[in-house]
Amino acid sequence: MPARNETDVIGHAIGSLLKQDYAGPLQIFVVDDHSSDKTVSVVHEAASDEGERLTMISSTPLPIGWTGKTWALSQGIKEAAKFAPDFFLLSDADIIHSPDSIRSLVALAQSGDHDLVSMMAKLRCSSLAERALIPAFVYFFLLLYPPQWVGSVTHKTAAAAGGNILVRRQALERMGGVAAIRTELIDDCALAREIKRNGRVQLGLAQNACSIRSYAGFGGIGRMISRNAFYQLRHSVCLLIVTVVGLAITYLAPPIVVFFGGWATVCGGAAWLLMSTTFWPTLRFYSLPPLWAPLLPFVALFYTGATIHSAIQYWLGYGGEWKGRLQDARNGLLN
Repeated sequence: MPARNETDVIGHAIGSLLKQDYAGPLQIFVVDDHSSDKTVSVVHEAASDEGERLTMISSTPLPIGWTGKTWALSQGIKEAAKFAPDFFLLSDADIIHSPDSIRSLVALAQSGDHDLVSMMAKLRCSSLAERALIPAFVYFFLLLYPPQWVGSVTHKTAAAAGGNILVRRQALERMGGVAAIRTELIDDCALAREIKRNGRVQLGLAQNACSIRSYAGFGGIGRMISRNAFYQLRHSVCLLIVTVVGLAITYLAPPIVVFFGGWATVCGGAAWLLMSTTFWPTLRFYSLPPLWAPLLPFVALFYTGATIHSAIQYWLGYGGEWKGRLQDARNGLLN
């Protein structure tokens, strides 16, 4: 578990791991990534009764060519490998696991002979901004990375959700360890891509793991999207244009042409209804009423703006920011 300034959430995350009903041995490794708050003391307090099961690692200075998270993961995995485990669980500091979480992940991996199983934790969806935007984040993610394609040996599509990843030790060693993805900002999908080259990957949605990280309104979610959006497009102007045009045609055009009259209204209304129908299962997963579904075009407009903002930030030389670190700046990766 990499941790950087996670005082508000990490104690709950550690507590949930200590309560797992997994029958095998379970060791927890927390890598403190140069936190400036009380993260370390909160971790020790949360594990005070079972300290022998938890190892706290202080991250060494970040080497050139690594991102902060991949370097933290690398150090934790190196220490955990001394126990010769069958699996590593890569979990974020804001993820709360139900008691059966690890047991179910291991069962999925073993029953399907998977080298990597990632079940996306249920993201926090409490505030108005979260209810409006978070389900769409999951919806668009699954459109980009359909779980059926991720799990298929005939498709090259690979993805994982970084907060909750179970990976076989042998598969990780076979790809050369975390060093193989040390420069990646979207490290979870990069890890899945490397694992799938010679193994099997499964992606899904978790009912027994959830994130308690809150977002600072619409602006906070916008920054979360913007941080890596242009990086995911490989800094390509062509891909940016295609993405914006594609979003406009698919999600923005139907509610506009509804007001044109005649067949345009019929076609626009049918397209609007269809997109709303496809959005409904994600809303149901987050226990939201179907009345949110017709608002998808407006949410897509927000995501389009965040993507454009990501490109502008990159061109201006700023890049994204996470916990005081600049990432993906135009003049190089700044950590």
